[in-house]
Amino acid sequence: METVDTSKRLSHLRTLMKENKVDVYIVPSEDSHQSEYIAPCDARREFICGFSGSAGCAVVTLERASLSTDGRYFNQAQKQLDNNWTLLKQGLQDVPTWQDWTAEQSEGGKRVGVDPAVITAPDARKLSEKIKKKGGSELVAVPENLVDIVWGKERPARPQEEVKVLGLEFAGKKYEEKISDLRKELEKKKSLGFVVSMLDEIAWLFNLRGSDIPYNPVFFAYALITQASATLYIDETKLEGNVKPHFEGTVTVRPYEAIFEDLRSLSQSSSAESTAGAKTKFLGSNKTSWALHKALGGEEKVEEIRSLVGDAKAVKNETELKGMRACHVRDGAALIEYFAWLEEELVVKQSTIDEAEAADKLEQTRSKHEHFVGLSFPTISSTGANAAVIHYKPEKGNCSVIDPKAVYLCDSGAQYRDGTTDTTRTLHFTEPTEMEKKSYTLVLKGHINLDKAVFPKGTSGFALDTLARQFLWEEGLDYRHGTGHGVGSYLNVHEGPIGIGTRIQYSEVPLAAGNVISNEPGYYEDEKFGIRIENIIMAREASTNHKFGDKPYLGFEHVTMVPMCRKLIDPAMLSRREKEWLNDYHSEVQERTKGFFEGDARTTKWLKRETDPIY
Repeated sequence: METVDTSKRLSHLRTLMKENKVDVYIVPSEDSHQSEYIAPCDARREFICGFSGSAGCAVVTLERASLSTDGRYFNQAQKQLDNNWTLLKQGLQDVPTWQDWTAEQSEGGKRVGVDPAVITAPDARKLSEKIKKKGGSELVAVPENLVDIVWGKERPARPQEEVKVLGLEFAGKKYEEKISDLRKELEKKKSLGFVVSMLDEIAWLFNLRGSDIPYNPVFFAYALITQASATLYIDETKLEGNVKPHFEGTVTVRPYEAIFEDLRSLSQSSSAESTAGAKTKFLGSNKTSWALHKALGGEEKVEEIRSLVGDAKAVKNETELKGMRACHVRDGAALIEYFAWLEEELVVKQSTIDEAEAADKLEQTRSKHEHFVGLSFPTISSTGANAAVIHYKPEKGNCSVIDPKAVYLCDSGAQYRDGTTDTTRTLHFTEPTEMEKKSYTLVLKGHINLDKAVFPKGTSGFALDTLARQFLWEEGLDYRHGTGHGVGSYLNVHEGPIGIGTRIQYSEVPLAAGNVISNEPGYYEDEKFGIRIENIIMAREASTNHKFGDKPYLGFEHVTMVPMCRKLIDPAMLSRREKEWLNDYHSEVQERTKGFFEGDARTTKWLKRETDPIY
């Protein structure tokens, strides 16, 4: 992780700020579609400050600059930011949010600028209120992104990758049915139409997949659904031969940038046609950009809601659930083969292997399996102290050699046509310390506790979070990240609106049967080691002796098939119930994956050893 000298970039940006009469300029992480993972051309925040993590916001004044990020990235940001920047450690006591810091900098009638395409309408409104309360002038929509001007010719081009149809054998439901369901919701809400701007929602709705953003099978597009029409805004050259026949004349294709002109025209025509009691508003996701919101006519014309498409996408159909089960067995087999190989290389052959080389080997191993498309995020292959950097990314030529005498944390996943995987395992190849074993076992206990949870329908992930943390808490320990995130079906590895954690939004959406989510408690000691155990679990109805209040109860089904690390488990810390879960889980892992290793003595031996019962 190298530090980038940002002095010249900041100087140029400040010159542009003066020309545009703004005193403070905001550079969010997201693109025009509020994507977490972005195309290289949209990595504006990384370009201006040097920090490459996936979450954070940069704010630049004429004299100062700050970066705000969460606990996953504190260590990384401290290493990557140069002396021009102040790190705001989001979530820590007495540390302002980037919004509060921005408002403070606006005191005395200063103007704050932002590209309206990369901030949501609700965020822009709330920020504007904060600025005015602090005595700032206003939040200004600066049409041309100032960082793009600083970046100049060095900025990568926007991707133009081919878009492909996802077959019904993987999607499980025709796109026409999905649009019909959406129109029923629009009718219930008496709405003129719905603007779809999140890329994974567009891909899911139309049963299409692309590759415009690394690790995410999505493509740049917008969509507008009304009772009378379905329009996809996309560069038509991206559509491969079978996409137009796939639409069968039911979907109109318009140029990507035409969305703004069309929305302005729709807004004007709806104003002219509006009569008492008629539908007069469009629905927009609370993730819709300020630019789209303004094009539609602002608050008078747009009702902001949690995305109808996002909610529908989060509840997987039976075909998608079947695919998630199947791809996790194949993915588990790849990880088992990789871990067996890595142990032999490090311990028996005493080979020198660095973190990046190991990650490449894992990708190569995965690629042999059916329906493999690519990785679902950059592999976190981390040894020793690097494992304490929660979202560590090894770089070729600038990473550590794996130390067999230290903890090794591997967080990785893949995209398969039948599902998306995300698995973390922490291993030790020799003799772990007592603290490493204790920490691992506490994390494992929390993992098991969440996996076995049974809860009434209507329970949120916010309410379940303590189940994974309680054993760490009893020791005065904790971790600075969520316990679980939603996972897409051959889509984004991080998928809303559900999650398990302390974020307030997780209290707003109850878990439902068909949700696919991660279970990943952890513990990290800076400069020493890091531990995380992650399985993918699926919410389903649970069988209970009673149904208080006539409510159905839910539980989880785990689909990840990779053993836990025996060397790091302290059996004395596990209850009888926890040992039963672990032995049952290991028996299931062995049974479902052993068929992949016929003729592979090394992997078969490793799998048997790691899945032998613990008493």
